[in-house]
Amino acid sequence: MSRINGPVYRLSRRLGFSVLETGAEFNTKGGKRKGRTTAPGKAPDARPAKLSNYGQQQREKQRIRFTYGVNERQFYNTFVKAQHIKGNTAHNFLFLLESRLDNLVYRMNFAMTRRGARQLVNHGHILVDGHKADIPSMIIKPGSVLTIKESSRDMASIKEALDASVSTVPFVEVDKEAKKGKYVRLPERKELNTDINEALVVEFYNR
Repeated sequence: MSRINGPVYRLSRRLGFSVLETGAEFNTKGGKRKGRTTAPGKAPDARPAKLSNYGQQQREKQRIRFTYGVNERQFYNTFVKAQHIKGNTAHNFLFLLESRLDNLVYRMNFAMTRRGARQLVNHGHILVDGHKADIPSMIIKPGSVLTIKESSRDMASIKEALDASVSTVPFVEVDKEAKKGKYVRLPERKELNTDINEALVVEFYNR
């Protein structure tokens, strides 16, 4: 399954990583409640288990996979595509994940979470360059314009997400009033989550 099943707070604690990228699971960036930082079933003062190299690679793969909400097959296929792109495979891998349609809907603040963005895409609320696009895993090319379908522009969830947004990542531009955004360019690595070590995923698949 590509979606996160079960409480996301427990998942983040198990992985020792905020899959929502907000830190709310650990109350580090404005969470509404104080969250535990230890893995489920562990005492609050328990030391984290020491992982082998393979364990570290596996954990990082799961962190990235759950962050972007993709299943194992999609994750591996994306990695294979990254291998065939000139340049740093690890970076290209993240850039492809960032170029997914559901992720860009999220980055443009049309949804509060990637899960919410995926639902918008699945239900046909998003247009890409004026054409209906309902495949969340669709890779979007820089220069493409994403628009909320005319009949969907008054949706409460979209208004709430846009009202709550303060800024966007540098590689997208958003017109809140027109409810459309442009994927300006590929991201730079420094603009993405610095807590992710995508090189471990390369090691995992090349072992």
